[in-house]
Amino acid sequence: MKHIVGSALLALAMAATAPQSSAGEAISRDIAARVEAIPIQTLTISDEQFLKGDAYGRPTTIARVLRVAQGSGRLPVVILVAGSGGFNANLDVWSRQFEAMGISTFAMDSFAGRGIVSTVVDQSQLGRLNMILDLYRSIAVLAAHPRVDPDRIAVMGFSRGGQATLYASLKRFHKNWNPGGIDPAAYIALYPPCSTTYIGDADVSEHPIRMFHGISDDYVEIGPCRSYFARLKETAKDVQMVEYPDAWHAYDYPLFPSNPVVVQNGQVMHCPLKEGPAGTIINTTTQKPFTYADPCVSRNPHVAYSATATRATEEAVKGLLKSLFKLN
Repeated sequence: MKHIVGSALLALAMAATAPQSSAGEAISRDIAARVEAIPIQTLTISDEQFLKGDAYGRPTTIARVLRVAQGSGRLPVVILVAGSGGFNANLDVWSRQFEAMGISTFAMDSFAGRGIVSTVVDQSQLGRLNMILDLYRSIAVLAAHPRVDPDRIAVMGFSRGGQATLYASLKRFHKNWNPGGIDPAAYIALYPPCSTTYIGDADVSEHPIRMFHGISDDYVEIGPCRSYFARLKETAKDVQMVEYPDAWHAYDYPLFPSNPVVVQNGQVMHCPLKEGPAGTIINTTTQKPFTYADPCVSRNPHVAYSATATRATEEAVKGLLKSLFKLN
């Protein structure tokens, strides 16, 4: 018994002090104390099924990677929702920055479990709203984890993942698909598509909603997000949108050059869409159900890294989380 108690006290003492290497040097705070791969049970459904609340989809298991920050007890977490390219360098950069703050991260992969590598050239492989269901299922599992503070979970998404993050704030979607009832502490969307108007999409969470976008972006145009933001300002309790001049799509991706480069065959939507009464997504130009064969779908957009926009976004996001999570 003495040995067990002594071991427990030793573990607590180690958790309460800064980790050190074998040479006695302090270990960098941006290194995770523990990494876990966690399976999530979800469904594969169409956007129409999601909008209608039809839960008769294909059972699917997807993976999530939890990086537990250094520290003890239940820690705050940011769920990172990847874009069309899947897990990329920017998720790793953001993870390390959050972990240096004492915030764990939970990277969400909606693709691998469905046999998808990327949706860059074919967005039809997965319904865009399916990732919201994946997100809600992830929140429920994450909130039960012994190292996670369920009251300090935020969501941050990029491009397609930013779209899932932004619209996961809708109260209607929470009611239909989030039985656990946990409303994330913040919704942070980087360059999200906003081209679809959903029924009730201005009735959103009272928690902070942040949108970050590049004015030069020709992959996900800023115009529809400006319109959505204008509508949200009339109803949302705490919503802000930041625009960066001369910033292109994926401006926080450090491996891209600073000059715009073409994403070969990357699929781009310039389509004004709205939800029809039966859950069908309508192209408002043709007044017919949208398909990726519509003329408003094009190819070969651009991406580029912007150090200025990245630093500004980092400062804004970290400042928000420091306040929300009450970090020193």
